[in-house]
Amino acid sequence: MDLKGKKILIVDDEEDLCEILQYNLSNEGYKTDVAHSAEDALKMSLTDYDLLILDVMMGQMSGFKLADKLRKEMNINVPVIFLTAKDTENDLLTGFSLGADDYITKPFSIKELTARVKAVLKRTHTGKSKNQLFLKFNEIELDTTRKRLIINNEKTELTKKEYEILKLLLENQSRVFSREDILMRVWGDDVIVTDRTVDVNITRLRTKLGKFGQNLKNKTGYGYFFEL
Repeated sequence: MDLKGKKILIVDDEEDLCEILQYNLSNEGYKTDVAHSAEDALKMSLTDYDLLILDVMMGQMSGFKLADKLRKEMNINVPVIFLTAKDTENDLLTGFSLGADDYITKPFSIKELTARVKAVLKRTHTGKSKNQLFLKFNEIELDTTRKRLIINNEKTELTKKEYEILKLLLENQSRVFSREDILMRVWGDDVIVTDRTVDVNITRLRTKLGKFGQNLKNKTGYGYFFEL
């Protein structure tokens, strides 16, 4: 997959680091922009980017708060890599619960960062198209027009919530979504439901997926993801 030309926004209040990252990512063929605060980033057209690299510890608004605002308030689902000086379990859990695609602890090498950027871009753009009528993965097809599942030409009807959960996971293959994240994206704020509701729908989806049910996985302590 040719990833050159993909647009990346770096959001970090360390100007020297931004300059280094922008230089090296540009040399890799990416189009890069910089914002030195979360507030500045919010003034930009964030849906134009294929990846956001967010520093966790910034001035008034942290990278975590920015990601949370993008996901829950603005419904922007651009892939995110967090940069942080901390590597505690709580920080990792917070990052992944906000839908992080990767989490890199400072200090890091440029080779490590560029490798992870490439991996996230490749993973999040595989099999995706804004206007496609079918999401296809091996023998699985998700008909986005009729909202149904097709496996080996056998059609299976899905409930609205089952369809929305499966579409979310297939569009973001291998990305882990917490129960809270799934609840927010699929049910929204208007309906009060519990984490158990997600588990029940996942169980039904696994049954309907047949032999591919094993590919709908749970990462203990983090959430659900789909992996082929």
